[in-house]
Amino acid sequence: MKDPRVSVAIPLFNEEEGIPQLLSRVRAVLHALPGGPHQMVLVDDGSSDRTAEMLAEAAETTPPDAPHLVAVSLSRNFGHQAALSAALDHADGDVIVFMDGDLQDPPEVIPAFLEKHRQGFDVVYGLRARRKGSLFLKLAYYIFYRLIDALSGIRMPLDSGDFSLISRAVADVIRQAPEHHRYLRGLRTWAGFRQTGLPIDRPERAHGTTKYSLSKLFKLAFDGIFAFSVVPLRAASAIGGLSILASSGFAIYSVYARLVFSESPRGFTALIVALVFVSGVQMLFLGVIGEYVGRIYEEVKRRPIYVVRRVTGRN
Repeated sequence: MKDPRVSVAIPLFNEEEGIPQLLSRVRAVLHALPGGPHQMVLVDDGSSDRTAEMLAEAAETTPPDAPHLVAVSLSRNFGHQAALSAALDHADGDVIVFMDGDLQDPPEVIPAFLEKHRQGFDVVYGLRARRKGSLFLKLAYYIFYRLIDALSGIRMPLDSGDFSLISRAVADVIRQAPEHHRYLRGLRTWAGFRQTGLPIDRPERAHGTTKYSLSKLFKLAFDGIFAFSVVPLRAASAIGGLSILASSGFAIYSVYARLVFSESPRGFTALIVALVFVSGVQMLFLGVIGEYVGRIYEEVKRRPIYVVRRVTGRN
């Protein structure tokens, strides 16, 4: 296998403090790789600081012998997964490496990814051997990965994020997926081909604070579950069937008690509790159905996943 041309796809949102170190470390890694010319595609996801200007300046002043730098500026903040999709659309390498711009995904791991690729794997994803952060987030991530693996129709790799290497064949498959509520690590798995994991230590972010709020994390989790599972819909049918069985059993008991013992079962409190429980279940699953209907509504409008304001640099 010849040495592949590598494209590193990085979404950024308000990361002006870390851009110099990010560019320096990624360039050093790509410069040491054989083959080339390699490429960096950095997407500004509607930042409110100087991220877009710094990326454009870096792209315009890239030395001829350095890895190519393409700076893509989106018209507004479309979200992490949309920005990552924009980076993928502008990457033209033989393999594409997804990584975050906060350097929690260490670019020094890229050569190890490439070694796995040379062994015949089309997808090499980072397995988070050790994660920095609060106990609550660690527990939440642990539960989420196992929950989506249990609910989805495909086997999702546990404890693996977007940090990964994909071949051009896998990239072309992902680019054909038109959905707006994107969960790229799920699409990566869904695409198939030969896949393997590589354990890595995930350090703390190099600069600033995380831009991924708790609400955004929950949104990403819901996107993953609703995009790859219909189990929530089937759960409504299952719980409805159990409710029918339970009510039928109680009805039979009531008739039996009336005919045999000449008395009717009493219990106003139990009746109210049962009504509130059933009503709550109904409202819950109306919400679940609403999530699926809302996503269908978003898809049928066929709006673009993102809008590009400016592209600076060369391929």
